[in-house]
Amino acid sequence: MGQRTPLYDTHIAAGAKMVDFGGWDMPIHYGSQIEEHHQVRRDAGMFDVSHMVVSDFRGDKVREFLKTLVANNVDKLKTPGRALYTCMLNSQGGVIDDLIIYYLNEQWFRIVSNAGTHDKDMAWMAAAAKEFGVVMSERPELAMIAVQGPHAKEKTYTALGENLREAAGSLKPFHSVTIGELMVCTTGYTGEDGFEIILPAKAAVFTWQMLAEAGVKPCGLGARDTLRLEAGMALYGSDMDETLTPFEAGLAWTVALEPSARKFVGREALEKQLATGVTRNLVGLLLEDKGVLRSHMKVFCQQGEGETTSGSFSPTLNKSIALARLPAGVAVGDRVEVDIRGKRLAAKVVKYPFARNGKSCLN
Repeated sequence: MGQRTPLYDTHIAAGAKMVDFGGWDMPIHYGSQIEEHHQVRRDAGMFDVSHMVVSDFRGDKVREFLKTLVANNVDKLKTPGRALYTCMLNSQGGVIDDLIIYYLNEQWFRIVSNAGTHDKDMAWMAAAAKEFGVVMSERPELAMIAVQGPHAKEKTYTALGENLREAAGSLKPFHSVTIGELMVCTTGYTGEDGFEIILPAKAAVFTWQMLAEAGVKPCGLGARDTLRLEAGMALYGSDMDETLTPFEAGLAWTVALEPSARKFVGREALEKQLATGVTRNLVGLLLEDKGVLRSHMKVFCQQGEGETTSGSFSPTLNKSIALARLPAGVAVGDRVEVDIRGKRLAAKVVKYPFARNGKSCLN
């Protein structure tokens, strides 16, 4: 038996199929993963993401600490409530984890990180924080619900009240606002509009029920995975890990090398890689033959071999798609072959994301 979120019994009562995910018993679907996927693309769905790790960091030097901890630059966070997506690297430039940092005030930042990397993340961040006199506090008493889809915000206002509309209605993406005990964030992992709501665990069941009454359908982690893949969002452990730099994982945009004086962990390794040349890149694949792309399938191209990192059937496109790490030089429009059960099937290199905001992004 794994760890359970405050919504575990609610999932069981709703007939969810539960699976182990990063040591947690989580719903994979409530009947049809594809229907849940379409629900988010077309209307509104909600996900229990209370397995995610919420940690608070406080201290006079918390900003200086974070400037060394992550590859993106927290000096971009100037307005309270603003959020930043970034990677935490080791000295070789490998990705320890990807995470979101929220700036609450000059002495208080919040980080949301992955459940599957909990132990190593906590140890790494605690050791680094100690050097700056920063106090790290994990917040297991908090839960997290993601409400996603074109009608997600409107239905959330209906469920939780007009005060929320007044406070959060004008928020831009990657911002947050605190209303009482709720922290409402315009972030997500689906490529759709919506909120991620951090709230006391004791309020999770009631909030879930109110959202359901407003027409927000429960969705499992299966749909969340196909949605994030369509949206071109990387998954830790599949598309990135400690052996890969952000440049090899399609996350160069999360690295801030300016100002040059900022010495974050992994910087020297990244600069060396840039100087010598990145030999592998993450690309999108669209399968042209019949079949389904999965992770860790061999890919053959003119420049050599690579492999898929994430793959699935895309309900929005009605085609099979994948992210793949291929040799440098492979370009959008190139044809490649993927080994699926011993057969080489034709695929096309495409620019991802594949689909967002309810529609295809492919030409």
